[in-house]
Parts: sequence; structure tokens; C-alpha cells
Amino acid sequence: MAVHAHPDDESSKGGATTARYADEGNDVLVVTLTGGERGSILNPAMDTPGVLERMNDIRREEMAAAAAALGVRQTWLGFIDSGLPEGDPMPPLPEDSFALVPLEVATEALVRVVREFKPHVITTYDEMGGYPHPDHIRCHEVSVAAYEAAGDPEKFPDAGEPWTPLKLYYDHGFSIRRMEVFAEEFAAMGEPFPMQEWLDRSRKYAVERGDIMARVTTQVECGKYFPHRDDALRAHATQIDPNGAFFAIPIEMQQRLWPTEEFELARTRVRTDIPETDLFAGITDEHR
Repeated sequence: MAVHAHPDDESSKGGATTARYADEGNDVLVVTLTGGERGSILNPAMDTPGVLERMNDIRREEMAAAAAALGVRQTWLGFIDSGLPEGDPMPPLPEDSFALVPLEVATEALVRVVREFKPHVITTYDEMGGYPHPDHIRCHEVSVAAYEAAGDPEKFPDAGEPWTPLKLYYDHGFSIRRMEVFAEEFAAMGEPFPMQEWLDRSRKYAVERGDIMARVTTQVECGKYFPHRDDALRAHATQIDPNGAFFAIPIEMQQRLWPTEEFELARTRVRTDIPETDLFAGITDEHR
């Protein structure tokens, strides 16, 4: 089970990994906590009359297409996008925002899905949300709380029969080191790196957070599924510019230089050896 804040997050964060596990016969469910209703139109080609007014419906259509590209199932938790506040000082969030929903309310909703789907592994974001969007931070809080509560019969007794997931991971796909490897390859070819601005900005952010690769415990080989990931990203047409910098790094280069996606094992109820190459490491037939 991959728990994400908004539609498109499932494609940019761990998308190739979910595509791999689904293709290998595992039942994979993406849980999207909000509808992305307050998302901006980030693809100039989609900035046309009527799109913003239909954003809720359009993002649901995009999510369905992305899930099909990844080969996964998907469900909505039903909360409302908080939007990304901007300004100094920051404006208050809208009253109906997911980030303002009481933790117990959101946790019970996710526990209900966990108990119904019965995942052995859950992936989500770290305590910073991957980046400090209020919905991403809340996604972390809700995911951790649901992981701890789902197997406890005294917690949320009306949310289904208890189920105890075995491992919880944080996604760490946007590592600076990964981008530096690509930048070095472009420099060797005598070409400018198309994501240099992102790399420079991330290095400044890393001064506060530290090296995210130091937290990585698990690297999943999934280069074969990078095309599935990119098809899923392009399905989110309002959010992803197909001519943008993200697609400027050739898939062949990515597969050759960095064919993995990165995760941090945050909680486990089974024994496993670190480093790992499989999110299901330590989970045996007796657990299934």
C-alpha cells in the first residue's frame, strides 16, 4: 500500500517500484488522501478555459489513467486538498483543508482501508513530508498513526477487523546524490544539466535536512519500469509538463546510472538485514 497526499505523488515518488511489484503479481493499492482540488495548472498546454473550473473531475480522470499506467489499484480517502500556502506571513489554510482535519478522524479513515486491503508493507513520506507541504506532513502523521493502530482491536473498533502491517517505509526518491550523478554525466558530455536549478535549490534545502541518502536503507531495482513511471506522470497532464526538465534526462541514462528507487525502513515487525533490495525482505510465507 502506497499512501500519498495528492494525485500525481504516486507517480513521482516510488512509481516505478509500485509498477514492478504489481507486474510481479503483487496486489498493490495506492491510497490518495486528497483530490488535489486546489492544485495549480503547471502544464502551460493545459492552461485553457474551463480546466481550472473542472480541476476536481480532471484530476480524478488523470489519476485513473496514471493507475492504469502503473498497473495498480487506487482509492480515494476523500479529504480536500489544503493547497500550498505562499507568502510572508503565510496565509491560514482554508477551513476544509485536509491538514486541519483532526488526526484521529483521518487516521480512522486510513485504518479502515488498511484493515480492508490487508497490506504487509506500507510506504509514505518522512516527517518533513518529503517537502514541507502541509498535506504531505499530515500524510506522514496519518500513515504512521494508522500503521500503529490498524492491528490494535481497541483502536477504532468500528473500522473493521484488526490487521497488522509488517513494515513501514518512507520514500526518498529525490536524492541530491542521484541528481549529481546525472549532472556529472552531462558535464562529461559537455552539455548543460537541465535540472541544475532544481539541484542548486535542493542543495540549499539539504543544509537544513542533511544528506537524505544517509537515511536510505533500501534500494529497489526498478529501471525496467521507468517508462511506466513516466507514462503515469504524463497522465497527470495538468501537473506535469511533458516538455519540462524532468523528462530531459534520458531514460537510458537513468537506467544505466541509477536504476533504483530509494526508501527508508521506518518501522518493522519482522527481522531483516540492512541494506535491503526488496520492500518485502524478511516477510516469509508464514506471514502471508
